[in-house]
Amino acid sequence: MSAEVIYGKDLAQQLRQEMKEEVAQLEEQGIHPKLVVVIVGEDPASKSYVKGKQRASENVGMNSDLLELPEDTTEEKLLNIINDLNEDSSVHGILVQLPLPKQIDEQKVIEAIDPAKDVDGFHPINVGKLMTGQDTFYPCTPFGILVMLQRANISIEGKHVVIIGRSNLVGKPVGQLLLNENATVTYCHSRTKNLREHTKQADILIVAAGKAQLITGEDISEGTVVIDVGVNRVDGKLTGDVDFESAAQKASHITPVPKGVGPMTITMLLHNTIKAAKWIHKK
Repeated sequence: MSAEVIYGKDLAQQLRQEMKEEVAQLEEQGIHPKLVVVIVGEDPASKSYVKGKQRASENVGMNSDLLELPEDTTEEKLLNIINDLNEDSSVHGILVQLPLPKQIDEQKVIEAIDPAKDVDGFHPINVGKLMTGQDTFYPCTPFGILVMLQRANISIEGKHVVIIGRSNLVGKPVGQLLLNENATVTYCHSRTKNLREHTKQADILIVAAGKAQLITGEDISEGTVVIDVGVNRVDGKLTGDVDFESAAQKASHITPVPKGVGPMTITMLLHNTIKAAKWIHKK
C-alpha cells in the first residue's frame, strides 16, 4: 500500500481562509484581534519564524506587532515589557519567542504572561486546564496535530497512540490532548527499551524526537497513521524524524517534512489569538 499524504500546508491555507472571514466579522463588531510577538537577540531561525508569524497574522487581517529587543536585554526589562502588554487592552495575544538568551529565565517569562493572553498555551494555568480537560489555549503544534487528524477523518477514540518524545512543547501536551479525545496513549523517549516493540503497536504514531530518520518502515505496522513532527537539517535539506519513503509504503496516512505539521503551528497560533480576542470581549 502507499500512504495518503496529509499536507498541513493545504489544510493551513483552508483554515486561514476561514479565520479571515471570522476576523472580518469581529472587525464589524469593533473587535480587532491583535498579536504581539517579542523576540530577544539575533537567532536567525527565530527571526525567520517570527516573520512568518507576522505575515500569517496580516494575511488573515489581524493586527500584529513585533518587538525586537537586543541580545543583552535584562530579565527585568523583558518582564516590564510583558507587564505593559498584559495591561494593554488592545493586545489579545502575547508570544515571547523561545529560546531566550542565557541571562533570562524562560520559566519566569512564561509565567509572567497573563494566562488570558498566553496564545502559546505554555502558562502553568493553561497547562493545568489542558490536563483537566477544560477549555483553554492549547499549545500550537499539538493542537495542529489534533486538527490534522480530525480534518483527515482519522478516528482517535479507542485508538492506541504512541508518542516518541516527551518535551513540554510537543510530546507531553499532544499525548494529553489525544487522551482527552479518548485515545490510549503510550509515551516513548530516549530511555525507552525496545522502541520498535512499542511503535509496532501504534494505530497512530507521533514522532517528535528531533532525530533524523529515527523511524523507518520496519518500525511500523501496516495501516499506521504516522505524524512526523521532526525538523532536522541534513546535507542542507530539511528532513523529519521519519524515513518518509519507507514509512509511506506501510502507513495508511503520513505527514511530510516540510509542508506537514509546521504550517499548522502558526495557524493554531492565529486561532488562539482570535479566541483570546473573543474571550476578552465577552468579559
